[in-house]
Amino acid sequence: MKGTHLGEFEELVLLTCALLINSAYSVTIGAEIEEQTGRTITLSTVHTALYRLEKKGYLESYMGGTTGERGGRRKRLYRITASGFEVLNQAKDMRNRMWDMMPDYKF
Repeated sequence: MKGTHLGEFEELVLLTCALLINSAYSVTIGAEIEEQTGRTITLSTVHTALYRLEKKGYLESYMGGTTGERGGRRKRLYRITASGFEVLNQAKDMRNRMWDMMPDYKF
């Protein structure tokens, strides 16, 4: 299906949203990806991936409660959908099949 595959960064964002139950918003997602990958991530890159994943139906967003640290502003939080979980499993299965087919290289 065109437009429903995951790019590498989208896969990382989706995985991170699945890991950060009830606390996945752009800042925490970017920070977790930076910590796990050692990459420098911009918030605009995270936002772009979040919008794409939500449009594909792999994430859904909702507004969290107000917090003092944000001057009373609410956070847009994200959670993985059943379709998102399914596509992550498909990506994992595909990668595992290919790794299992990898010949033993002798260098």
